[in-house]
Amino acid sequence: MKILGLIPARGGSKGIPNKNRKVLNGKPLLQYTIEAALGSKLLNRVVFSSEDETLIKLAKSLGAEVPFVRPSNLSNDNSGTLEVVQHAIKNLKENGDDFDAVCLLQVTNPFRTSEFIDEAIKKFKTSGADTLLSVLKVPHEYNPHWTFKVSESGHLKLATGEKQIIKRRQDLPDVYYRDGAIYLMKTDTILNQNTLYGKTISYIESNPKRHINIDTAKDWEKAVELSKKLNL
Repeated sequence: MKILGLIPARGGSKGIPNKNRKVLNGKPLLQYTIEAALGSKLLNRVVFSSEDETLIKLAKSLGAEVPFVRPSNLSNDNSGTLEVVQHAIKNLKENGDDFDAVCLLQVTNPFRTSEFIDEAIKKFKTSGADTLLSVLKVPHEYNPHWTFKVSESGHLKLATGEKQIIKRRQDLPDVYYRDGAIYLMKTDTILNQNTLYGKTISYIESNPKRHINIDTAKDWEKAVELSKKLNL
């Protein structure tokens, strides 16, 4: 299976100005993801997608390939990730390079390792699923079996639709949320089903001690502390 490592990042960022090239514990944020991708033994190519000239120059200097410039209409606040991935696949195909799957690596989740990427790819290959997501367990206090929504009458009812609440924490089923570290998707799913998820989704659990998804200034502060703790 031939797999493309795709790292998308645009120049604009409202929450944290110039976030993708902002220095985090001595390194531009972008560098963490590029280094992890280039260290993978199972990615066949690592490509950076952006419209921003400064980011493109930085990505090239760090070893990533930048075979195209992303169109401006795919680089604004309303641009969807699906369209960005589809653009990359089609552009590379037009230039003679086809891939069976895409491993999407978001810059805002910087502390995944090369080994974790390869572990995810191995599981994806054997799973037969359309997609594999990296996930983390939902803390029991937020388990959907213990959450409520407001009914039409204004009263609370279980969000799952169940009639009786599960009484003991030990009886709650494990549930997960996507953590944004890794998205692995078959190319056919992306192009023909027009989705990043497909009909079957496999998963791999991330290490919660390495997880941060940077969106706000507070997230950045947490990332700085975590990078120091991990000695990165």
